[in-house]
Amino acid sequence: MFLFCTNKEIKSKESPEQIPPDTTELKIDSSYSDLAKRIDDFFYKRYKWGTFNGAVLFAENGSILYKGAYGYANFKTKDTLTTQSSFQLASASKPFTAFAIMLLKERGQLDYEDSLTKFFPQLPYENITVRQLLIHKSGLANYMYFTDEHWPNKDSAISNNDVIDIMVEYKPAPYYKPGQKYHYCNTNYMLLASIIEKVSGMSYSDFMRTQIFEPLGMNNTSVYNKIKEPENNHKVIGYVTRRRKAQNHYHNGVVGDKGVYSSVEDIFKFDRALYEGKLVSRETLQEAFEPAHKKRRKDYNYGFGWYVSERSDGSKIVYHTGWWKGFRSYFIRILNEKKTIIVLGNISRINQFGTNELINLFEDR
Repeated sequence: MFLFCTNKEIKSKESPEQIPPDTTELKIDSSYSDLAKRIDDFFYKRYKWGTFNGAVLFAENGSILYKGAYGYANFKTKDTLTTQSSFQLASASKPFTAFAIMLLKERGQLDYEDSLTKFFPQLPYENITVRQLLIHKSGLANYMYFTDEHWPNKDSAISNNDVIDIMVEYKPAPYYKPGQKYHYCNTNYMLLASIIEKVSGMSYSDFMRTQIFEPLGMNNTSVYNKIKEPENNHKVIGYVTRRRKAQNHYHNGVVGDKGVYSSVEDIFKFDRALYEGKLVSRETLQEAFEPAHKKRRKDYNYGFGWYVSERSDGSKIVYHTGWWKGFRSYFIRILNEKKTIIVLGNISRINQFGTNELINLFEDR
């Protein structure tokens, strides 16, 4: 069994029924032993070299071919990582936020063509739609920059509502007109999380927990919000280097663009739900995986919460990576082959991989 914990080691309606996808009890399929050994060699060498500290899971056709954990969740206490350890996903939270929007769309509670001002009429930005937020075509400025100028106390966490208030008061100039140009921007997914709250009558964290995480059996997944929890008590600590903890930044009060903590095993449960059409139908999900920007490269496009890469044979890879204050994450799905790669790390100066480098571990067989 290739499992390593290495030292070599409006209030919502009722919650959905618990419908965990078939993950074969998260057992490893021993028929992949040769490939599993090669993947373990890849990560273990990097762990020994000091260039990887984290957890990984590789799966194909619903079967786990390899999962492993390397190094420490806490370098002071020497708590070891496991494949159930929860990491900050950073921007790899965006597929979850987009999934929540699709869930509300299927329930008839919003439409992709709804305007931003339908939900927040006080905002001074006309003609921006939910769809444009999903595909990063709103043209809005990045809140991570303009809040540095307008938030006076950096020791105090800022919330989604605070960001919206700043947008109302100071009217940060958009980078582009709505619909004019693709521009990846965290403001879009912060606003989507706020729309989820407005429509559902629940906090973003409660909605995600009761409507997605719990129904899918994602027991080690939650949303961290510094406003609700000033001291981050997650067992996995984010580090810049092995000796330097990452800052618990004032932007950790903003959710939607980041903030989800999850494990490689839980993300695999979500991955299976996507393939099986649980909670959100396959037909609705299909649009999420369509490249939304006709003028962009086919191998670097964006859908609803996913980068979309189209291969020359017509197959698709959808993925999202993340970096934020000590954490790096990779969630890669090769759709036609039903292959999944999940890599989570908690030292930001290392744990850096190219997506093709990880995909090649599957392909070079």
